[in-house]
Amino acid sequence: MSAKSFLAAAILLLLPIGASAQGGRLTFDQAAYVTCREAQAMQPDARRQLAIFLAEHAARYRGVTLPTDERGGQLGMLVRGGCTLAPEAYLFTVIDRAIVAEKANLAKR
Repeated sequence: MSAKSFLAAAILLLLPIGASAQGGRLTFDQAAYVTCREAQAMQPDARRQLAIFLAEHAARYRGVTLPTDERGGQLGMLVRGGCTLAPEAYLFTVIDRAIVAEKANLAKR
C-alpha cells in the first residue's frame, strides 16, 4: 500500500461518512479552505482525493515523506481528533499540524 493511500485510508476510516456529495475538481486555493465539516459531508472518494492532495502538499512543504506504516494511522488519528475538536477548522490546517506534530518521526525527503 502506498503512503498516499495508507494516509487517505486512515483519514477516511476515522472521519464519519457524510450524507451530501461535493463534486468537481478543486484547485489548491479551493481545497485549502475546505473545513472538516465540509470534508465530512463529501463522498468517500472525493474526501480521499482531497486528503491525499492536502497531505502531499503539506508533507512537501515540511520536507518529509508520508509514512507507509502505522505512523500513517497515527496521523489519521491526529486529524480525526483535530476535526472532532474543531469541525470548522480547515482540513488542510489540521493535516498540516498533524504532520508537524509527527515530523520528528517521519522520514525526510
